Amino acid sequence: MTTPSEPIRSSRAPKPVGAYPHARRAGNLLFLSGVGPRRRGSSEIPGVTLDESGSVVAKDIEAQCRSCFDNVRAVMEDSGVPWENIVDVLVFLTDMKSDFAVYNRVYAEYFAGEGNPNPARTTIEINALPTPIAVEVKVVATID
Repeated sequence: MTTPSEPIRSSRAPKPVGAYPHARRAGNLLFLSGVGPRRRGSSEIPGVTLDESGSVVAKDIEAQCRSCFDNVRAVMEDSGVPWENIVDVLVFLTDMKSDFAVYNRVYAEYFAGEGNPNPARTTIEINALPTPIAVEVKVVATID
């Protein structure tokens, strides 16, 4: 029986909000934990406006998606695995009806254009995420 590899922690992606690493290798696969739009070293969330009580009063799903995908890229780079090795993407949206079209357009820029990995993808709507964000991304990649 093989033992799990050491956890991978990115110095550029946002600090996890729980007891989990940014990623973990298993065999020839790299599994990223869910990645949100927060930026490393900041409590502000790109694309989110909060009121004094911490409730979301406005959101920019495009800014959140771009930040998520940039954070995924940082974890991939810090893991030493090329972006092109992404084989599966799972995306959680809190408002499919309002946000899917913009998310889908931004997703295509990162994953479906020339030179991008064009991975398998699943997108699901969920009630909420653990912080006041509207999108989270989970990725599986192969390791050369």
